[in-house]
Amino acid sequence: MSKKAEADSFVTEITPRSQDFSRWYLDVVRRTELADYSPVKGCMVIRPYGYAIWEHIQQAFDAEFKRTGHVNAYFPLFIPESLLHKEAEHVEGFAPQVAYVTHGGGEELEEKLVIRPTSEAIIGTMYAKWIQSWRDLPILINQWANVVRWEKVTRPFLRTTEFLWQEGHTAHETHDEAEAETLMILDLYASVSESVLAMPVIKGMKSESEKFAGALRTYSIEALMGDGRALQAGTSHNLGQNFAKAFDITFQARDKSVQHVWGTSWGVSTRLVGGVIMTHGDDSGLVLPPRLAPYQVVIVPIGRDNWREAVLPKAKEIEGQLRAAGIRVMIDERDERPGWKFSEWEMRGVPLRVEIGPKDIEKSAVLVARRDTREKQSLPMDGLADRLRTLLDEIQKNLFERARQFRDEHTQRAATYDEFKQIMEGRPGFVIAPWCGLAACETQIKNDTQATIRNMPMNGVTPSGKCIRCDAPATAEAWFAKAY
Repeated sequence: MSKKAEADSFVTEITPRSQDFSRWYLDVVRRTELADYSPVKGCMVIRPYGYAIWEHIQQAFDAEFKRTGHVNAYFPLFIPESLLHKEAEHVEGFAPQVAYVTHGGGEELEEKLVIRPTSEAIIGTMYAKWIQSWRDLPILINQWANVVRWEKVTRPFLRTTEFLWQEGHTAHETHDEAEAETLMILDLYASVSESVLAMPVIKGMKSESEKFAGALRTYSIEALMGDGRALQAGTSHNLGQNFAKAFDITFQARDKSVQHVWGTSWGVSTRLVGGVIMTHGDDSGLVLPPRLAPYQVVIVPIGRDNWREAVLPKAKEIEGQLRAAGIRVMIDERDERPGWKFSEWEMRGVPLRVEIGPKDIEKSAVLVARRDTREKQSLPMDGLADRLRTLLDEIQKNLFERARQFRDEHTQRAATYDEFKQIMEGRPGFVIAPWCGLAACETQIKNDTQATIRNMPMNGVTPSGKCIRCDAPATAEAWFAKAY
């Protein structure tokens, strides 16, 4: 561990977001025990609280994958270097990030092994063995795995050398089937991001310069973080026949001809945990959507020295009722002051806190505090589970609406390039502008403002007028932003 990491090994205070958003983010990750630095530069240890959030994200997506006919499999971590080099554009795109294994068992390997940055090469090799006929199609496989990309600048969850993700890889008879798969996954990503993570996203197509290396087209969902920067939250790629030709994935078609399959690949990763932190968090720490929270309710017994005898039994009775109703709940039985517990669970973003003391038991009621609004109300113990379930649903909806309102308030249009550059000073959010489709203009805009085209939404809006930077006719309405 570096000296810097050692100095930050225990965070006692959380830096205000307005003072230093980057420092705030790191403080929240460390202080709430989501993750910690590892001895390997750029790698993180995901701690139980952080991993529980990832598990809920994983479960939500996995259920949708299976609902839409996909199955899970697993492919090796190590890829022979020769396989990676079969698709030239792909290897060129990943070359700066590839990590190699050169020795094993004390001996130098005859061929270097690549630690997977993504799995198109190894999966393409296997699909070439498995696919013979149109009857074998489509193949709809997903894997949950880890990948390694040698990053120079890292930040927990958002960009790390090793990270966890899912990568779907499918093979189809026709271009149209592959395109339909690509767009269906994009819709699936957006739906889960908004309904489970409470994180509003913009769906659209990437520019040629921003698309996945080797893909025909790349689509993405883009979210806006609390500091006005965008986050690419998921990508879905129509690979065309590029990888099929590179790895000789062919099939006998219905007309007896031999054709190459049409492929797709798509993925979301643990950076979504970072997205949740930056979308909903505040100066006190995490604010977790109920559908993601490791604990949806925390019960804090209150009383004098005899609270374990006078209050805890009733608290456990309530805990059992909530658990039976399917609510993720825990009792904080630690010998700490109630005020300390309140602050601790507020920092950890638990949606609802239930306070119960001797007077509450006398009144057959509890005091319930919401994390999103900090509102408190007394609720009767009778029917408490149903009332808390209603509150959890309200919190989930409120967090999404609050995030959507923030995004809308930080989305604006630019009519001239001077106005565009002026808006892009600082971190303004999304800026919508017409674009000519030329890479030269895109590059110049990035050099001038640090902003990139996040995507071009498929919202039916027809571009009009001239490109924001040049006099050429606009071919697309692009959403620009500075991004993570």
